[in-house]
Amino acid sequence: MLTLDVDSVRAFVAIADLKSFTQAANLLGTTQAALSLRLKRLEERVKRRLIERTPRQVYGELFIASARDFLEAHERAVESLLLAKKRLKLGIGCHLIGSELQSMLEKVNEFAPDLVLEISTDTSFQVKEAYLNGELDAVILRSEDERKEGFILCIEHYSWYASPSFQYSPNEPLKLATLDEKCGVRDQAPMLLKRAGLKSHNVLVAGNTDVINAAISAGMAVGVFSQRMAPKDSIDVGELFNLPTLPTSSIELHTHLTDQETRKVLKVICSVFNEYTAEELAVY
Repeated sequence: MLTLDVDSVRAFVAIADLKSFTQAANLLGTTQAALSLRLKRLEERVKRRLIERTPRQVYGELFIASARDFLEAHERAVESLLLAKKRLKLGIGCHLIGSELQSMLEKVNEFAPDLVLEISTDTSFQVKEAYLNGELDAVILRSEDERKEGFILCIEHYSWYASPSFQYSPNEPLKLATLDEKCGVRDQAPMLLKRAGLKSHNVLVAGNTDVINAAISAGMAVGVFSQRMAPKDSIDVGELFNLPTLPTSSIELHTHLTDQETRKVLKVICSVFNEYTAEELAVY
């Protein structure tokens, strides 16, 4: 299959248009010798003479129209690549990021303003399933699994949070507000309370954290939160009410992407997690 070198074709067109090796070399910022060499290689490639030289003129009618079309097509292809926006499909566990979201987006916009960032939020289980199915480029999710399959961004420490106005008596069941989806740490809470000889019952089950936060702020119940994600107007009542210690979990990054530019963007995104360091991710 015959393939053409772009620089050689560009040299031919410049010579044919300007009818001068000297002027063509000046236009392309090269020497006459280098220009002649490019033309020679092109003529050898197509196995025919493309430029006819006379004592006073240089002619190149053969192939000139097709050569111009070739260069225009090449320029359009290059321009489309330069203008194409980089796209990153990122999944984040819906309970892993709150007030940090604005900071994360500001950092991404500053670092990669042309990036098209597609963010999907769902439970960590659903986010991981989407990633394994090839629907996402990278995911940030919570894992209670002892097998650490991704890069650990930080360790989540959990406790019991309530409004300062919340009233509790050890003789009565502890009122809990909880989400209606599976969470390893939260699901262990009733069991841990039972082991400690404490009773509990759910007074609110909701589908999103906004409802849970409202219940906590209203003094309605106690909620299990990571220290990083606890409602701002709540207090840690674990020690105050002598409640059992909750287990930790890890926040992990999973990605199959290897190009350096995307990895740099991921570093920026992950930097919102306090214990994350960019140097560590470089070896992941």
